[in-house]
Amino acid sequence: MRLEEATLSVLDFESTGVVAGFPVEPWQVGVVKLCAGRIDQNSLWESLIQVEPERPFNPHAPGRHAQLRDQLTVAPTRDDLFRVLQEKISGNARVAHNCATEQKMLRLMAPMHPFGPWIDTLKLAREAWPGLSSYALEELIVSLQLSSRIDALVPERAAHDALYDAVAAAVLLERLCEEGWGALPLSQLVS
Repeated sequence: MRLEEATLSVLDFESTGVVAGFPVEPWQVGVVKLCAGRIDQNSLWESLIQVEPERPFNPHAPGRHAQLRDQLTVAPTRDDLFRVLQEKISGNARVAHNCATEQKMLRLMAPMHPFGPWIDTLKLAREAWPGLSSYALEELIVSLQLSSRIDALVPERAAHDALYDAVAAAVLLERLCEEGWGALPLSQLVS
């Protein structure tokens, strides 16, 4: 199966960051489907994930967790969210930008589930556009002039919001498909 024929689940987690004495935990997840090389606008989904009120965040952790602290204490737990998330990330492969973080967060939610295979847009971007000064998702979006597409899909959102970042990775993969990468076999692109 070629990339442009696959159904892919693009996801992003935001986490608490590293704080001494506490494990890193997810606090937000965003998912979008890429079907036949295009974003399915009806598939955009996000959820906050419960974090205990006394649990500190790394002060340098990006995102708007400080503004959402009250909502995070009553958000669905990881266990409650797992079944919904499992449905949302079904498909031929999972996709993320630097997918190690998303893999780790999924293992926290469901240690025995493999959730593979994975496509890493960071690795693909390095191959597709060699020589860029940065391959950070935010900077790729700017250098490839993809901001307007993302803003149209998730208005009033910004980087380090889980849904925004999932959509940004999906838009990046759309661009790769438009530039000919969609014709490659899925098996050649998975990590």
